[in-house]
Amino acid sequence: MQSEDYNLVSLVLPSGILDFFSITKVAHTEEVLNIYLEEKNIKPEEFKTSKLTSKGFFDEIKVQDFPIRGKDVFLYIRRRRWEDEEGSIVYRNWEHVAKGTRMTKEFAAFLKVISRFQTGKL
Repeated sequence: MQSEDYNLVSLVLPSGILDFFSITKVAHTEEVLNIYLEEKNIKPEEFKTSKLTSKGFFDEIKVQDFPIRGKDVFLYIRRRRWEDEEGSIVYRNWEHVAKGTRMTKEFAAFLKVISRFQTGKL
């Protein structure tokens, strides 16, 4: 993605989201804006001292955001998972992130939505 496109799209995302996610693709039609996000390979805070191996992503989830200029906006989110030394799959606990961060209302709402998609609920 070109730098100008990235900067423009980042303006419509909840503040703070790009600390944890990268924009991988943007696609649009006359009626819809689709933004694809991928969780960065940054260890969750609660596993900072653990040896983790990235094991790819959970299934993509689709979240509807607020419309922009009459277009529906959808975020397609790929959440990362890691394997710890015991072979257990671990992932970022978004409720933990929400408690430990000063954030905007928009980012808090985003975390609330994706926290519903913890691995046990996928």
